[in-house]
Amino acid sequence: MAKEMLSEELSRRMEREKAEHSYENFACPDRNALRRHSNSTPTPVWRPRFAKDIDRILYSPYYNRYTDKTQVFSLVKNDDITRRSLHVQLVSRIARTIGRALNLNLDLIEAIALGHDIGHPPFAHTGEVFLNELYNKHTGRFFNHNIHSVRVLDQIFSLNLSLQTLVGIAGHNGEIELEEYRPVPIDSFAEFEAELEKCYTIPGYANKIQPSTLEGNVVRISDIIAYLGKDRQDAARIQMIEQNAFGSSPIGTINSEIINNLVVNIIENSYGHPYIKLDAEHFQAVQSCKRENYAMIYENEPGRVKLERIAKPMMTEIYEQLLEDLLLGKKNSPIFRHHIDYVNQTSYPRQKPYEASEPNQMIVDYIASMTDDYLIDLHHYLFPDSGYFVEYTGYFMDLLNGQAE
Repeated sequence: MAKEMLSEELSRRMEREKAEHSYENFACPDRNALRRHSNSTPTPVWRPRFAKDIDRILYSPYYNRYTDKTQVFSLVKNDDITRRSLHVQLVSRIARTIGRALNLNLDLIEAIALGHDIGHPPFAHTGEVFLNELYNKHTGRFFNHNIHSVRVLDQIFSLNLSLQTLVGIAGHNGEIELEEYRPVPIDSFAEFEAELEKCYTIPGYANKIQPSTLEGNVVRISDIIAYLGKDRQDAARIQMIEQNAFGSSPIGTINSEIINNLVVNIIENSYGHPYIKLDAEHFQAVQSCKRENYAMIYENEPGRVKLERIAKPMMTEIYEQLLEDLLLGKKNSPIFRHHIDYVNQTSYPRQKPYEASEPNQMIVDYIASMTDDYLIDLHHYLFPDSGYFVEYTGYFMDLLNGQAE
């Protein structure tokens, strides 16, 4: 299908208002950035406040671990499919494109986008389900990756990020699409912390957190745009589906069409307004495409069976062993040497020692920080005689299968 374009009327209006600086300004200004710990040092003009958030996230200890975390397809050796590191960059790129058109704060957008999945555990959403089950079994509390991303950046490593960035990260949930997105103000860290605690104790509450800025809402919808077509592209790349497996749609069927048409529609319906909006046709198409993705990709993703059969018991054994080591004070255990010591070596000043955290929370912190390979290697170290063996789908399985035929 043809890629959509902005209407001539809106294009001319945008050009005129940009030249005249007469556009409606709904951006969150840097002067509004609210931090836990104020600093009397003047902010340099070349490094605005939300730009500092970007830098602190990029250089934070767990940012590197995005690289080997599954986005959708676990236990697949293929550098052509998306890992979580690429996903956050795609979200950032799409969100900044929308944000620039709507005259929003691009630094705040980038900070939220780059930090939004940093709390995601290994093995994608399947691994998140496993970890939530373990944590809930031991404590009655719930694990949600969006809330844990805030914990990583605000508690495990006290980076002193702005409240606007943290709320945007907590409210990024890309699994829930809306026709219209409006900011829901959160004005203090005390109010935010009360909302976060509800996410740990009330089932499903983590899905109700909303960004407090338009920038956060742009990231939230960009999260959907970034994976909707890319997951189809990746599924075809690993030969799970045919290239033309999906039928026609008002927003297109391939990644480039989906991105372009949704971005154009958002700009067309949001420019000059205090909200982010899709028209009814495009919104319904997003819902339909997501249903197709679930039916044809997510619910049949080939790695899921392996994860249930192998990765879930491995994660369970690791959790129980590390918890025992922690409670017994085994200082030579990886929970001390590779997690607690690591956190303490790299952390910013904190109000209380990290070791004072609840034991199960520290185990969850450690497991959630792991890449896929890290968890597998740790299990092999802890249980060298285990019968659990992870077999990856390699690059040349199609050729080997062809030889077998």
